[in-house]
Amino acid sequence: MDRNSALKVFESLGSSLRLDVFCLLVQAGEEGRVAGEIADRLGIPATNLSFHLKAMLQADLVSVRHEGRFLRYRANVPHMLRVMAFVMENCARAEAGQGMCANDPGRGATTVAPVSAAKP
Repeated sequence: MDRNSALKVFESLGSSLRLDVFCLLVQAGEEGRVAGEIADRLGIPATNLSFHLKAMLQADLVSVRHEGRFLRYRANVPHMLRVMAFVMENCARAEAGQGMCANDPGRGATTVAPVSAAKP
């Protein structure tokens, strides 16, 4: 995983509609959903959905498979887990003054609490 790949994911999920699509596909599991069903479930036009799915494909957030005249989309959960691991690893390294989240003299101190310190 590299920084640019992680940025593509976060840029793509910066749209609330794309986040809704991703969540819907995660909930669908391995079966995924065909594009028309996604559009119906979210109440959006198919052309609008197509635009967003293309951006999600470019960010590797979803995969697509042709089934006759339909396109079936699935969430790329392993890729999302790699992105999350990449961010956590680099932000944890920031505490040691390393990694992409390290202190920037122009920004002030960066502090990240370890996940294990989070309270329920």
